[in-house]
Amino acid sequence: MYLATTGRRGAPPAPSGARRRVPATVLALGTVSLVTDVSSEMVTAVLPLYLVLGLGLTPLQFGFLDGLFTGATALVRLLGGHAADRGGRHKRIAGIGYALSACSRLGLLLAGGATGLIAASLAADRLGKGIRTAPRDALITLETPPGALGRAFGVHRAMDTTGALLGPLAAFALLWATSDAYDAVFVVSFCTGLLGVLLLLVLVPGGRRETVAAPRAPLGLAALLRQPALRRVALAAALLGAATVGDAFLYLLLQRRTGLDATWFPFLPLGAAGAYLLLAVPAGRLADRVGRRRPFLYGHGALLLAMALLLAPVPDALLVGGVLALLGVFYAATDGVLMALAGPLLPAARRASGLALVQTAQALAKVAAATGFGAAWTLWGPSTALVLASAGLTAAIVCAARLLPADPPHGRTTP
Repeated sequence: MYLATTGRRGAPPAPSGARRRVPATVLALGTVSLVTDVSSEMVTAVLPLYLVLGLGLTPLQFGFLDGLFTGATALVRLLGGHAADRGGRHKRIAGIGYALSACSRLGLLLAGGATGLIAASLAADRLGKGIRTAPRDALITLETPPGALGRAFGVHRAMDTTGALLGPLAAFALLWATSDAYDAVFVVSFCTGLLGVLLLLVLVPGGRRETVAAPRAPLGLAALLRQPALRRVALAAALLGAATVGDAFLYLLLQRRTGLDATWFPFLPLGAAGAYLLLAVPAGRLADRVGRRRPFLYGHGALLLAMALLLAPVPDALLVGGVLALLGVFYAATDGVLMALAGPLLPAARRASGLALVQTAQALAKVAAATGFGAAWTLWGPSTALVLASAGLTAAIVCAARLLPADPPHGRTTP
């Protein structure tokens, strides 16, 4: 089992043949993520329509609820990571997160028009996602040889993105077949989410206490932040996150530039997700060969090019195709690659907590970036806001290039 080579001091590197295989646990986690994302994206795709058009919430109310719970999710990741590291309970804590998200669909089904119950259901979904993310990613790093982490995360993210593509299609097919019966979407989403939990219980091995066989060490944030390499990765991720323009803004800018009909607007995220799906595994394999640091920076360079393309006088077809493709490159080269970069820097006993710290720093920075870009758009217009964001991202890439530590040798991980 790969686990034996990733958590002990002085363990020999895995043979090159083993590095070319993705561990069965990673494939199992990818399957769970695929099914769970079908469930969650079914609801995400129809939720604005259901809440604003169906129940009469104002866009301001919906935006407030969505932003509030997105920020809360980032903070809950720290609790999920800490709980998973105490006794090596990665599978158990991840399972609680998956189950909480699945049960939130029932809350939406039973809420009717009660805003309080809707808010509680949204909170349960986001909290579940926050709880499960770090333990799941920690399991991937603990089951995979350090030299194959890029590919492992690429395979997992590709499977995850497949679910994100299938979910909206399934939701709109259900609405078409049932004459806009939102309850049917929530029921099917709940059943699909439960299937994801069952797959986790059946397919993913339990008993991860052996992953923390190394001498116990303090698990608090202060102890983690005393590690210079992790501190530099977290700071670089936060800097880049603070200069990242959210997808929704880029899609709105695309729509304004091209005059795209509102009917086609929901398909823009599917285009970017399709590019991400195709590129996730190649980007991960490239990161294993050349190191994770450079692809991570190049991915943010792709986002910078997408922003520049929105400012350039190019034909509409090239603009739409180029921006969506560059967004796919951005996610393929940054999402899993960041976890593959940070994982080997952490001892097994702190793996989930450390990954949660990096994820939280990046997520909170992105919330601040969305607020700042929205304010700049409102005050000075979209073009000026995009120029300022491009300048900020350029500066952040330069700073991150100096901050990020060198990749550790592929055969070793922090004891």
